[in-house]
Amino acid sequence: MSTPLSRRALGGVAAGAAAAAALGATASAAQAVPVADPRERPFRAAQPRRHSRRPNILFILGDDLGWADLSSYGSPHIRTPHLDRLAREGVRFTDAYSGSATCSPTRFSLYTGRYPGRTKGGLAEPIADKSVGLDPTHPTLASLLRDSGYATALIGKWHCGYLPDYSPTRSGWDEFFGNFGGALEYYSKLGLGGEYDLYEGDAEYKDLRYYTRILTERAGEYIGRDHDRPWLLNLNFTTPHWPWIADGDKEASDEIVRRIKAGDRSALWHQDGGSVGKYKEMVEDLDRSIGQVLKALKRSGQEQDTLVFFASDNGGERFSYNWPLAGNKGSLQEGGIRVPSILRWPARIDGGQVSDLPVFTPDWTATLLDLAGARPHPAYPLDGTSLAGHLLRGADVPERDLFWRVRGERALRRGDWKYYRGKSGRDQLFRLSEDSREQADRAPFEPARLAELRAAWERIDAGLLRY
Repeated sequence: MSTPLSRRALGGVAAGAAAAAALGATASAAQAVPVADPRERPFRAAQPRRHSRRPNILFILGDDLGWADLSSYGSPHIRTPHLDRLAREGVRFTDAYSGSATCSPTRFSLYTGRYPGRTKGGLAEPIADKSVGLDPTHPTLASLLRDSGYATALIGKWHCGYLPDYSPTRSGWDEFFGNFGGALEYYSKLGLGGEYDLYEGDAEYKDLRYYTRILTERAGEYIGRDHDRPWLLNLNFTTPHWPWIADGDKEASDEIVRRIKAGDRSALWHQDGGSVGKYKEMVEDLDRSIGQVLKALKRSGQEQDTLVFFASDNGGERFSYNWPLAGNKGSLQEGGIRVPSILRWPARIDGGQVSDLPVFTPDWTATLLDLAGARPHPAYPLDGTSLAGHLLRGADVPERDLFWRVRGERALRRGDWKYYRGKSGRDQLFRLSEDSREQADRAPFEPARLAELRAAWERIDAGLLRY
């Protein structure tokens, strides 16, 4: 049986390849949206329940995963049963966005709850050297939760600055196990400059097994401990970021390592490798790995009281499936910033739901702090809006502006409307509920609306650091 959805949820998600997934009924005959389950229904807050304790928080990031790279988001060829199950047991967000279009600035927006352009390190798109990073004096999601009584850990990709000046353990995380840079070869752990990049705390840690296996194992170990207080675990996989190395691809790994050691600084980009099939392997391996982590959570007896959130750090790359969105990672078109996002908290939120609420990364920071009873630092006001009242009590979320800025591009979403200026320098206006592919420019027909949204973008931009 098909399920009616609101007009915005349909967001111009046309048929075509996505029709291979299950389709919900449309608000108009011309549009359809893939759903995780035929019984998926529009979000409604659950009936009031017994008071639950502050949740553990398991925040999982994929790396460069496209909006439609999950079968629950319409992929016709990638199967992701574990993330699909997570969606069936929670809420799937159709109009969720990353805080920026590349790795580092989105992570800044998550950790600080603010626009990346409010900090010097957030101006790097992405961080590529030791000159900048997340200032250890800046409050973070981890430091604020830690001050509120949480244990905090980050496992996986950091990409917010290098030693000796920057580290998760200097920014509020009690524990860190992972890589500092933006990419590494999955077996050797060599980074973009040929450096070894696997650390426990601030010390190198030697393990030459496939990286996704190691992170999955570590996450399961952390979750399974005998915790005496609530915890935050940021689990940041590098999958499916290049190089295009799946588990078992030792021959391809050895060739990239040879090139790195020979001084080829572009070897990790793997421009001469990969394929749609290889990318499928990597995404499906990510899904299995997350399934193992969720099994560890269930075994630990903490599943009911743990809020699990999954998203990508930005839009997809070379082999991603982004249909029907235009653009990819690095662009402020929808394909560069709209990301799959799933939330599950069995103790407080019903499963089998879908939400078309426009949200972006800083909103999740504000929401998690609110749910955990932690307060933002008054000197560092958040740019995100807490969704706690909406998720738990059904409170309305006031219409607000979602803002993005990268070098050469600007974007702002208000309701169904998106203002966009790309590298051509031309101002454009799109109604995403009818045109999620951003092909029908309404600017000539809506000059007043265009001017209003452009002025709103410029007011926010005026308060940010310059590039």
